[in-house]
Amino acid sequence: MRAPKFWDTDQGASVSANLLAPFVPVYSASDKICRAFISPKRVEVPIICVGNVTVGGGGKTPTALALARMMKDWGVAVHFLTRGYGGTVHGPLRVDAKQHNARKVGDEPILLARYAPTWLARKRPSGARLAIAAGAEAIIMDDGFQNPSLVKDVSLMVVDAAFGFGNERRLPAGPLREPVTRGLARADAVVLIGTDEGGLAAQLSGSGVPLLRAELTPSLQALKLRDCDVVAFAGIARPAKFFTTLEAIGCNIIRRVAFADHHRFTPNEIMTLVEQAGGQGAIPVTTEKDWVRLPLEARAMVKSVPVTLEWENPDAVERLIRPALGDGTHAGG
Repeated sequence: MRAPKFWDTDQGASVSANLLAPFVPVYSASDKICRAFISPKRVEVPIICVGNVTVGGGGKTPTALALARMMKDWGVAVHFLTRGYGGTVHGPLRVDAKQHNARKVGDEPILLARYAPTWLARKRPSGARLAIAAGAEAIIMDDGFQNPSLVKDVSLMVVDAAFGFGNERRLPAGPLREPVTRGLARADAVVLIGTDEGGLAAQLSGSGVPLLRAELTPSLQALKLRDCDVVAFAGIARPAKFFTTLEAIGCNIIRRVAFADHHRFTPNEIMTLVEQAGGQGAIPVTTEKDWVRLPLEARAMVKSVPVTLEWENPDAVERLIRPALGDGTHAGG
């Protein structure tokens, strides 16, 4: 699904949002029913939850990876736990980045599994138990902010500073999975990613929830594309973010192609893009998340543009996460 434009910043004034408003209670009721029948389970190791209150990309996966890098530096055996959105399997299973493909397990789990043991489970407690049995000393729960099945020791609400909360309406009239105030009430901190041009930080500071600032930075591999002509394509929630990243690197974008979020690319689609790029002496480029969804035979023909999340104040992140790891039982020294 491609996010509709009226979700962005119309503050609920569009005709489409108003027409869909009567359906909001249906979505809200299903969420309340889900929570009413689930009793959160506590497991033996800390659960660090990364999520958001909007659908689509906000930087959850880069945040999860940045946390894992930090915790590994502390000597923590950290594992990821994910639902595997877009995949066909329910789990629980350990994701193998070399054997599993995005069609089976989803794209985010493959990215996560490249860095640390990753468990896919629609029923999160079962995945957590397998992770613990395999030696996990802490679990990072990716995209689990609305999932009530596990007790979370730290919950981080990730927000894209450029997008914010869109038109601030709930699904399907807007991008919100739940009211912002309700999400903030469960959050131990907000991770605000990117340049804040709309005063979102000031708005969030009134909530009393700690604010952690961060930026998505292109990797050294991506910086090699500076001054190159590129044909850029992306199937993420907001492809414009990817195109802006390429412009910041210094790429000359000669064509931009936006697909729906989690789009399953066909060989014909990719070959068309590769041929169009070749005909103009350009390089076909896409996001790392899209690259893992490409047909295997097409990956060598397309460059991925990895990004990493960099904390503005890593010490503030450590002060939030370290206490959740207890007295050293899980931290390994």
